Amino acid sequence: MSVPTELGYTAKHEWVVIKDGVATVGITAYAAESLGDIVFVEHPTVGEEANTEDPVGEVESTKSVSEIFSPVNGEIVEVNEALEDAPETINSDPYEGGWLFKARVSGESTDLLSAAEYTKLIEGEN
Repeated sequence: MSVPTELGYTAKHEWVVIKDGVATVGITAYAAESLGDIVFVEHPTVGEEANTEDPVGEVESTKSVSEIFSPVNGEIVEVNEALEDAPETINSDPYEGGWLFKARVSGESTDLLSAAEYTKLIEGEN
């Protein structure tokens, strides 16, 4: 299972990378695999304010629906519109093409898990 070391993680299985004050957010390969075949993504609204751990969208698979939580405080500035036509990209490429949204970070960043901490978390779930 891929857990890139350059990303931060949440206990709810989102990943985040922050560059120049903008956070790019997606769900982890573990979450995508657990959900199964992803068939629909409900994005947050551009311009919406997101607070850490607030639900901002949903990912629907053939097995279930899972809420997406914001790992940062900030304004949603972009969503991955390509997922509207190809939500399965999250399954095949969760860390690149399968990103969900970008937010301009305001305030302090949340406490994120390192790749090692996240790996320990998911190993404990299996």
